[in-house]
Amino acid sequence: MHTRLHHCVGMRLACVNPGKAGPIGMKRFDRPGRARFRRCSAALLAVMLLLFPARLLSADPVRVLVVGLEGEALKNVQAALAIPPGLVREGRVDLLWLERFAAQAEENARRALEPFGYYRAQVKVVTETPEEGSHLLRVEISPGDAVRVDEVKVAIQGSGSQEAPLQEMADAFPLRKGDVLLHQLYERSKAALQGRAQEMGYRDAHFSVHEILIDESLSTSRIGLVLETGDRHRFGKLTIKGAPDYPETFLQRYVTFRTGEIFSPARLVETQRNYLDSERFREVRVIPGASESPGNTVPVTVELTQAPSQSLRAGLGYGTDTGARFTVRYRDLNLFSRGHEISENLFISERLQGLASTYIIHGIPDAKSFFSAQINLQQEDIDAYRSRLVSSEFSLNRSFRAKMLGAAYLRLLYEDSTLGEGNSRYFSVLPGLRLADDRYDHPTHPRSGFRYMVEVRGTHEALGSEMGLFQGIAEGSRLTPLPWSLTLHTRAAAALTVLSDPLSQLPPSLRFFAGGDQSVRGYAYKSLAPRDSEGDLAGGKHLLSGSVELERALYKDWSVSVFYDAGNAFDSFSSFRLHQGAGVGVHYYTPVGALNFSIARQIGRDDPSYRIHFTVGFQL
Repeated sequence: MHTRLHHCVGMRLACVNPGKAGPIGMKRFDRPGRARFRRCSAALLAVMLLLFPARLLSADPVRVLVVGLEGEALKNVQAALAIPPGLVREGRVDLLWLERFAAQAEENARRALEPFGYYRAQVKVVTETPEEGSHLLRVEISPGDAVRVDEVKVAIQGSGSQEAPLQEMADAFPLRKGDVLLHQLYERSKAALQGRAQEMGYRDAHFSVHEILIDESLSTSRIGLVLETGDRHRFGKLTIKGAPDYPETFLQRYVTFRTGEIFSPARLVETQRNYLDSERFREVRVIPGASESPGNTVPVTVELTQAPSQSLRAGLGYGTDTGARFTVRYRDLNLFSRGHEISENLFISERLQGLASTYIIHGIPDAKSFFSAQINLQQEDIDAYRSRLVSSEFSLNRSFRAKMLGAAYLRLLYEDSTLGEGNSRYFSVLPGLRLADDRYDHPTHPRSGFRYMVEVRGTHEALGSEMGLFQGIAEGSRLTPLPWSLTLHTRAAAALTVLSDPLSQLPPSLRFFAGGDQSVRGYAYKSLAPRDSEGDLAGGKHLLSGSVELERALYKDWSVSVFYDAGNAFDSFSSFRLHQGAGVGVHYYTPVGALNFSIARQIGRDDPSYRIHFTVGFQL
């Protein structure tokens, strides 16, 4: 005899959720100052403990302890035995409910182990009362031997039976004879085979046979799958409804398929995402119709609901580097009713002020290309230098996938600056190439993801510039989730400059500095760079910096971290000196961004100083 399990067998797997003037003054601490610093730190810790919810420090009245398992199997059983909402109300335990929950725990644990191949697990549930008002559900499990796969048969039938990609996937089905029967792997592989057939145009592909037969001894199993592909389909007529303010040709640029191409569900999803990502539409529905003869064509209707094309947004923030800041952005996404875009951005802070105007013309062939023209007025006044610049940039931009964006640009730059005791005026025609990508899992509280930017730019006197130069710039950061509610932050930046004239002719915006919130903490903003003969900061031709930070989540919105930063700007590798800083941070995440407070201490200095850094918003 065999126990017959159909495709729903994997549904027993419980869902487990897998487990961002000068700045605040830096002063040197003498011994009494250091003592005051330690007392302030202790007071800060006490305030933090008072602010955190009390239940962080108290034990739950009902706990479940699972013994005998590890890894994913343990996580799945723990999820299956999660304390249901309502069992504990206002600190009081519903004893009748607890009794029923304990009685069901044995069967629930067994079912949670089946997706991992354990069908003969021995489960013992014991309810203990370690102290009054506290209950412990101890679940002791001996999983036994896992069910092994004895035979696997995967067949392709229908019009797509001779398709090489489908046959290759069938032949390479990952569950083999002798393997442990893993239901997750079975379901994932089955869905991948069906999905591949549908992506090849076999819209009606389905499994006429999908079964797992388990021997009555609960030791071996047989897998049988038959995929019926049906006929291949193609895209038919496209109809776009709604959005009357936009030209038809503009709306079609977001569509990723053309009539007559092989039908693909992924193309429908990508089309919908293109419309939504444009921020021009409040609601988007992409609806495939019933197949039509002849040719098995699939008509597609796109239904759009327009969003307001004009917006005005204001924001407030603070950073140790910039001081208090205020921003205003005006944006029109449908200028002249042609889908052209214009934005005006005003940025005012204590040390940096700027106004940027951008005009964007989106390419008609597809949603991945556009032309932009930008004019930027900026004034910066910091300890290292004073700068006033006017620049214009014209760029051709192309997105490759997700948020990866490449650009070829031409920048005209005029800068009037004071650096040290010298004043200079500089003009340059600066062409360049830039590639950037940004993928985080959450805009304000990310736990994983990465960002990088690579740029090369250069100019020559023949282009009308006052000096020739070449620069290469690369920077990136990454968030890596770790066990025990930990997250690893890493960040690095590097830059290289080749000049035809002395560095003294180069304006501050094309020189490099280190130090500050997003560079080497423990040092003031842009305070690390070579100095001139008068001892004033002069900026560097090259840059190297990096950071490692380990963050521990304490509760939903709170976390603490330890970090180490290092780097410097320099003129030659022989004179490179590494400046270092390390410290601790406290982070509070709000719906509009994070509040980041950190204290950093300089490392490797005879008389090290401490520095406070505070920022509002996720930054990496």
